[in-house]
Amino acid sequence: MKFIKQIIPDVLVIEPKIHGDERGYFVETYRQDLFEQAVGHPVHFVQDNESKSSKGVLRGLHFQLPPYAQSKLVRVIEGRVLDIAVDIRKGSPGYGQHVSMELTGENKRQVFVPRGFAHGFIVLSETATFAYKVDNYYSPECDRGLAFDDEQLNIDWGLPKQQLQLSAKDTRQAKLNELKDCFDYSINYYA
Repeated sequence: MKFIKQIIPDVLVIEPKIHGDERGYFVETYRQDLFEQAVGHPVHFVQDNESKSSKGVLRGLHFQLPPYAQSKLVRVIEGRVLDIAVDIRKGSPGYGQHVSMELTGENKRQVFVPRGFAHGFIVLSETATFAYKVDNYYSPECDRGLAFDDEQLNIDWGLPKQQLQLSAKDTRQAKLNELKDCFDYSINYYA
């Protein structure tokens, strides 16, 4: 596995080694010791989630507040998505910036989205199956979101706005400058 720091160094892209031949392929998608060595602290995933969506479905930008803040390790099993992680840690050098990465069933790349980031993705293929591990359970009381179309974030989702399919919840999320509940860069949310 290759761990690649992004422009916001806390976000990692993981490129696995794909072993293929005429029978198909084998890939190791997660190995705790190497993963924790790369992120620099223990991460204990407690739940795996999976979604299937059609082209233009945009899910996000979501996050959970402490004490239920979540890290995510995301990947695409089938199809192609544009994955986005936005730094929402006040005081961070990367505050308000984002990392985008195309994840596909073929490239098998994964993205580690740490606590303190809003996360979302858009499906670019006809359908996509998206899988992710989280290190904390879902909490409706701590569930929050960030507006996908916030001009301050300047995210290019890869499709025209009229082709996007969003949940009612995701059409009315707060803009970055409206977030009342946010993360503080000086706090270690893994302690």
